[in-house]
Amino acid sequence: MTLISFMRKEEKAFLPVLQEMCQVYPVPIRRSRLADALYWLKSLVSKRPFLIERDDFPAMRRQIKQLRKSRTFDVVHADQLTMTQFALAFPESTPRPRLVFDAHNATWTIVERMRQNARAILKPVLSLEVQRVAYYEGNLLRQFDHTMAVTEIDRQALLKAAEIDRREVPADRVQVIPIAIDTTVLIPVQRDVDSHNIIAMGTLLYPPNADGVRWFANEVFPLIQRQVPDATLTIIGKGAPADLVRLASQSSGRTTITGYVPDLVPYLERAAVMVVPVRAGGGMRVRILEAFARGIPIVTTSIGLEGIDAEPGEDVLVEDTPELFAKAVVQLLKDPAMQTRLAANGRRLVETCYDWQVVLRKLDDIYA
Repeated sequence: MTLISFMRKEEKAFLPVLQEMCQVYPVPIRRSRLADALYWLKSLVSKRPFLIERDDFPAMRRQIKQLRKSRTFDVVHADQLTMTQFALAFPESTPRPRLVFDAHNATWTIVERMRQNARAILKPVLSLEVQRVAYYEGNLLRQFDHTMAVTEIDRQALLKAAEIDRREVPADRVQVIPIAIDTTVLIPVQRDVDSHNIIAMGTLLYPPNADGVRWFANEVFPLIQRQVPDATLTIIGKGAPADLVRLASQSSGRTTITGYVPDLVPYLERAAVMVVPVRAGGGMRVRILEAFARGIPIVTTSIGLEGIDAEPGEDVLVEDTPELFAKAVVQLLKDPAMQTRLAANGRRLVETCYDWQVVLRKLDDIYA
């Protein structure tokens, strides 16, 4: 097995682990806002989605061209939208490999939700990107032999994108394979029973994550503090935007931003509840599955729970307005017995439905 992947500077330390499992060809990548602005202008000319232009690195194309000359592949698996452009170079090889597009999400729906929550000045820009991403994704369903989505919602959205130019795609070419975790590695932690600490986690470089955490910190957390004055908020993830950093610095220690942390366990042990305040996005939130596995009670939104077969009120609490979201968090902070019940139910759910040994049998069938 061969892995060709972009690699950020801070990810280099993890290469030896991957190299134990397969041959790895890393391609260094670095992003900047200036570069993103240039890629956006380029996308206006090319009419390709900004996301595709941004990740179309010549170094990746050179690496793939080298590999095509030196070996053949039975299956080429493109993970997420921006990598499909590189997988499509392989059909030029002989013999032609089978192409699998692991879409995860219908990306056009993520951009559409971002557009809905964006400032008025950005809405026309995002509307254009929605159209381009949807058209691009729809065409991919015809170019790849198999496409995988992590939820039925995303599967239907991808099929809808394929109908834009009125050319149907056989529905059985798009299958649902949910995200899987290893419940033998991710085991419940021993949480501090007296904790009033709330944690939120996820890379804040991803706009939907930053949007959700910003909404929680500004609109929900103050409501919680009125009822639980000693409540604290810990935000875990790299790339915090300046406004969140400023908010934390002015919070008298009530809000902490850690940046990236190599080991989550100490933070989970000090947590009473995890919040996943998603207002835009698609697919499944793997951090919810991982928190279930770790025995952490969760409050999330309807969008946050999409694709996860969890029962609101039994496995997780789900609310969408600041007032009700705050009420759910306060309820958990004041009720350790409910914390324990949700944690146990969430753990049982991932063991039976989302462990990799159960989920990935479908992937074996697709490869076969």
